[in-house]
Amino acid sequence: MQEISFRNDILPLKDKLFRLALRITLDRAEAEDVVQDTMIRVWNKRDEWPQFESVEAYCLIVAKNLAIDRSQKKEAQNVELTPEMEEEPDANSPYDRMVHDEKMRIINRLVDELPEKQRLIMQLRDIEGESYKKIAALLNLTEEQVKVNLFRARQKVKQRYLEIDEYGL
Repeated sequence: MQEISFRNDILPLKDKLFRLALRITLDRAEAEDVVQDTMIRVWNKRDEWPQFESVEAYCLIVAKNLAIDRSQKKEAQNVELTPEMEEEPDANSPYDRMVHDEKMRIINRLVDELPEKQRLIMQLRDIEGESYKKIAALLNLTEEQVKVNLFRARQKVKQRYLEIDEYGL
């Protein structure tokens, strides 16, 4: 079994942990605190690292649980994704940028309105690029449940977006 290094194996996960925590807490400062607390907890469990099937999955679970705890305590409100987290299109004109920004605001709002499980699954799959298997292990679900929840989340966002786009609802 490969030796696990904090610097090489765990520290590089901080950005992924931050994005996960931000999606859950909807607050940058809270997400930063979650990442810091996660790193401390993982470091304190360093004697147990060789027993973990995946240190990355363990880190994600710790961050997810801490973020959920913090968001439930604070009952955080919506925050939009920052420009660093969204891909900029090749929009040249100010009008194109405005249209793109408005679409992103609507999509972010619709994703934030999803039930927590669907929102987490969508974050992990569509934004983090995690496999169905890893998401299932992380959230203690079957791969089939992950796929069903992801499908429903995407459909709900798509349906609501089309309603807003076509009818302004």
